[in-house]
Amino acid sequence: MAKKISRRLQALQEKIEDRDYAPLEALNLLKETATAKFPEAAEAHIRLGIDPKYTDQQLRTTVALPKGTGQAVRVAVIARGEKVTEASNAGADLAGSEELINEIQQGMMDFDKLIATPDVMPQVAKLGKLLGPRGLMPSPKGGTVTFDVASAIAEFKAGKLEFRADRTGIVHVMFGKVSFSPEDLLINLKALQETIDRNRPSGAKGRYWRTVYVSATMGPSISIDVSALRDLKLTEAA
Repeated sequence: MAKKISRRLQALQEKIEDRDYAPLEALNLLKETATAKFPEAAEAHIRLGIDPKYTDQQLRTTVALPKGTGQAVRVAVIARGEKVTEASNAGADLAGSEELINEIQQGMMDFDKLIATPDVMPQVAKLGKLLGPRGLMPSPKGGTVTFDVASAIAEFKAGKLEFRADRTGIVHVMFGKVSFSPEDLLINLKALQETIDRNRPSGAKGRYWRTVYVSATMGPSISIDVSALRDLKLTEAA
């Protein structure tokens, strides 16, 4: 059965032309089509020419958004001894050892990002079934397994995001809030594009970038001209 589209969304879709927009033009339109009754996020949906079922075509990395995410990020840290105190002093919302692992096992999920030191990963591994489906399992690639907990906390609170391509080769990333200026959204989107290019999987063959769409959380998709985004110089976006 076809999903019914609301009148609100139908009216917004009529504003979108069937073409690739210049990046800044698309972001202005994204703001114009954000009419939900809550503060919407700006989302990017990027189809890449990769097949993640092959290990050399998987993409999982982090991006530091220069203008931040617009969200307060709650960070939890699992560590031992002095590292727990260091995490608390560095601004962790939660920090602990076995007792924090036990709380998570009992269903406590009052955090957006979980950082762990390498020495506690054998204990954290038993939380895999709880954390994995939520995308919260610490990983070295995601920058969430480290002894430098203070730097990791600061980076994630300042706008560092972990992302990955899904099994169909599409990257879904929130790159700011609709309340940001179009110029700030463009700076964040450019940082995301450069990160994806820098981390191109070794097994990716042929055309790497297929399509880029942006939208507000409840808004219609807007196609961006991929070449225009990749050719853009940050001095133009600043």
